[in-house]
Amino acid sequence: MKIVFIESPNKRESIKKYLGGEYVVFATKGHIRDLPAKSFAIDLEHNYEPSFEIMPAKKAMVAEMRKMAQNAEAIYLATDPDREGEAIAWHIANILELNKDAQVRTSFNEISKKAVLTSIENPKPLNYNLINAQIGRRVLDRIVGYKLSPLLSKKIQGKLSAGRVQSVTLKLIVDREKAINSFVPVEYWNISAMLKKGEKTFKSDLTHYQDKKIEVSNKEEADKVLSDLENAEFKVENVKRQVTYSKPPAPYTTSTLQQDAIRKLKMTASSYTKCAQSLYEGINIAGEGKTALVTYIRTDSTRVSTDAQFMARDYIVNNFGKEYAPSKFNEFSTKEHTQNAHEAIRPINLKYTPESLKGKIEEQFLKLYTLIFKRFVASQMNYAQYDSLTVDILANNYRFRSSGKALLFDGYLRVQKDDVDDDKNGINIPDLNEGEIVIKEKLNAEQKFTKPPVRFAEDTITKEMEAQGIGRPSTYAATITTLLNREYIKKNEKRQLVPTELGVQVTEYLEEYFKDIMNVKFTAEMETKLDEVEEAKIKWQDIVDDFYKGFEKELENASVKSGVTMPKSAPIPSDIKCDKCGAMMVYRDGKFGKFLACSNFPQCKNTKNIPNQNDVTDKGVCPKCGGVVSAKHSKKGKLFFGCDNYPNCDYISWDLPLADKCPKCGAGLYLRINARGKRTILCVNKGCNYVKD
Repeated sequence: MKIVFIESPNKRESIKKYLGGEYVVFATKGHIRDLPAKSFAIDLEHNYEPSFEIMPAKKAMVAEMRKMAQNAEAIYLATDPDREGEAIAWHIANILELNKDAQVRTSFNEISKKAVLTSIENPKPLNYNLINAQIGRRVLDRIVGYKLSPLLSKKIQGKLSAGRVQSVTLKLIVDREKAINSFVPVEYWNISAMLKKGEKTFKSDLTHYQDKKIEVSNKEEADKVLSDLENAEFKVENVKRQVTYSKPPAPYTTSTLQQDAIRKLKMTASSYTKCAQSLYEGINIAGEGKTALVTYIRTDSTRVSTDAQFMARDYIVNNFGKEYAPSKFNEFSTKEHTQNAHEAIRPINLKYTPESLKGKIEEQFLKLYTLIFKRFVASQMNYAQYDSLTVDILANNYRFRSSGKALLFDGYLRVQKDDVDDDKNGINIPDLNEGEIVIKEKLNAEQKFTKPPVRFAEDTITKEMEAQGIGRPSTYAATITTLLNREYIKKNEKRQLVPTELGVQVTEYLEEYFKDIMNVKFTAEMETKLDEVEEAKIKWQDIVDDFYKGFEKELENASVKSGVTMPKSAPIPSDIKCDKCGAMMVYRDGKFGKFLACSNFPQCKNTKNIPNQNDVTDKGVCPKCGGVVSAKHSKKGKLFFGCDNYPNCDYISWDLPLADKCPKCGAGLYLRINARGKRTILCVNKGCNYVKD
C-alpha cells in the first residue's frame, strides 16, 4: 500500500482516477497541527520558538494516519504547492516521524494525469526555506493577534480582533473614506473646437499654450481663451499617422482573476474563492465524473509552461488561423519575489472549451472558467494592430489635438474584446496636410469639477493590496471577508466598502499607539522579508526579533495608559419605536455590547435588548418535504431551523428557507439572522449575488 496525503477531500476523486489501486489517497482536511487556540504558544525568551500541537478535532484522524503509515510501502506528501502547503506537509512528516531528508514531497501545479504521475515518480525532500517562511508568518500573526485583540476589547468594546494584514487593510478603507469626506472640489474648464474641412466636421481639444500644457481654472480664464481664439486662424501644424499595437493581457494571477470575477461576474471575494478552488480541485462534468479544469489558483506569476504554450498555439491555429499565432511565444513581466515555480492560472486542457461545457457544469463554474479560458488563449495570440492618426492644430499660440484609430487586425481581440474601449467609429478625422487651414465652426468651453476618490469595492481593494504589497494572493479574499464579518466595514447599495464607526475607532486607536503595524510601507517590507526567508537570505527569527522589539514598547505604552479609552460611538438610528414615549429608539454601546435606548434620553430612560435569534418566530417551507420550518434551539441554546415534521423529516439548517423565489435567477431564498439580530435575505444559488436587508 502506498499513501498519498493531500489537504482537501474534494481533490481525492480527481487524483485517485490517475493513480492505480495500490495507492490510497488520504485527505487531512487542511492543517492537522497549529498553535493552540487558548494559549500564546510563542516562547519569547527562547528565540520565539512556537509550540505546535495536534488540533483537538484532528486527534482521531492523526491516530488513523499513524496506523496506516506503519504498514505503508511508500508515503507521499502531496499538499498544495505553496508555503502553507509545504508547512502542512512538514507537520504531517513530524507526526509520522519521517526522516528529515526523506524524499516524500510531491506537488503539482495542476491535477492532470501527466502532472500527478510525474510528481509521484519524482519525489523530493521537504523545502525548509518555504517552511521557515510560513513559520515566520504564523509567529508574526500570532504575536500581533494575541497581543492586540485583548487590548482592543478592553479599550473599545468586547470581542474585537486585530491582525497584521487585516488592520492595515482596514486603514486603507478608512483613509479613503476620510479623503472622500474632506474632499474639496476644484474647478476646471475643458475647451474644444469643432473644425471643418469640406463636408467633414471633427472635434479638437485644447492641450497647450505657447508649448506649455494649459490648465484653465475658472470662467475668466476660459473667456480669455475664447476671446483670443475668436478671430484666430486654425492651421494644421503636424499630422502623424502610424500603425500602433495593443499587447494581449497577461494570463490571470490570483489577484487579477479575483478582481475580474468581482467586477464582471458580480461575485463576492468569498464566493470567488470557493468557485476557483472547485475548478482547481475538480468538478463533476456530466458523463465524465470529477475533473480538474484549471491550474493552481493561488499564484502571483504570469509564467506559462512550454507545454501549455504549444497547446495554446495549436488551438489558436486550428480555430483562428496561423496569422493569429505569434512567431515566438508572448512573455510577460513579473514582479520581484514572484514565485515563478508556479504558473499563471490557465485551463489544464483546451479541449474543454466553454461551449463544450454548457449544460454539463453549474453556471457559476462555467462563467468563471470562461474568464480563465478566454484570458489564457488571448494571452498567447498576436498583438492587435491599429491605423492611428494624431493631428495638432495651431491657432494664435494655442495648440489643439485630434486623434483616432481604426482597427487593422484584431489579433487577440478576436477572443478578448470586453476590456477594450475602442472608438467604434474609427478615425473620424478628414485627410489633412501640414500647413493646411481648417474652418472653425464653433468653440466650446465646459465647466468641470474634480471628483472625490471612489470608495473601494472588493475588486479595487484587492488591486490596492497587491499594488501596496500587503498580504499575498491567498490572503486577499480572507482578509476582506474577516473585515466584513467583524463589522469593521460594510457594503453599501453600490457594493462599495464603507468603514463602520467601529472600524474607524479601531483604526484611529491603532494608528495612535501602533504606528508600525498601521504603516503600509512597513507591512509591505515585512512581506518582502518573508520572501527573503524563502530565498534563504535571512532567518525568520531575525525578522520576528526586529519586529517584536518595537512592538513590545508600543504595547507597553498603550497598556500603561489605562485611562485612555476611545469615545463611544454615536448612536445609530433604529426602526423600533419606544413603547413608553413613542420616540424612535437608537442603538448604543454598553459594557456588554449594543443595546436599544430611547432617543428621548434623558427625558425617557427606556432601554431594551436588541432582538436576537432567540426571538425568531418566522416560519419557512421545508425544501425536503414541503412542511413548515421553524426556529429550534439546541441544548446549549444555539439557534437553528428544523422541519416541524421531525422525526419523519430530518431537515435542519442554520438559515430559514423561504417560500419566495429569487427575483434575479428564480432559485430559492433563505433568511439569515446574525448574532446582533440583523436579518438578510440571500439566494441559495452561490453564483447569484441577490441580497436584501
